[in-house]
Amino acid sequence: MLFKKKPDLDFLNQMGKGNLIGFLGIRYTAAGEDYLEAEMPVEAKTKQPFGLLHGGANVVLAESLGSVAALLTLDEEGAYPVGLEINANHLKSVKEGKVTGRVSPLHIGKRTQVWEIKINDQEGNLTCISRITLAIIRK
Repeated sequence: MLFKKKPDLDFLNQMGKGNLIGFLGIRYTAAGEDYLEAEMPVEAKTKQPFGLLHGGANVVLAESLGSVAALLTLDEEGAYPVGLEINANHLKSVKEGKVTGRVSPLHIGKRTQVWEIKINDQEGNLTCISRITLAIIRK
């Protein structure tokens, strides 16, 4: 297992309360040996003025998944991941329902990590693909 301990989804969802993750309704829903999933509703607060899921909301979902997954790989007290770069290709618009993101590792190093996040609509269509590079900071 890539993660140092089995992810506690209830704990991860509590971490989102009172910040952007909670405000957007992002909820961690599944975890496996080397992946983490979260969903986000497509509603007024996640849409742009034309009624479509905002690309920035996709990026918040992607960065949240990547950062939390990276954190789960660290066993060192005082080490934490910070974003260096993130990109997103928005492939298909979403007007309603929810989207689900799934993060998986591309590179897990001592000082950097790279994760890929695929975001799908409720029908399973790939709507966005993102990649995040994180620096691992040690106090």
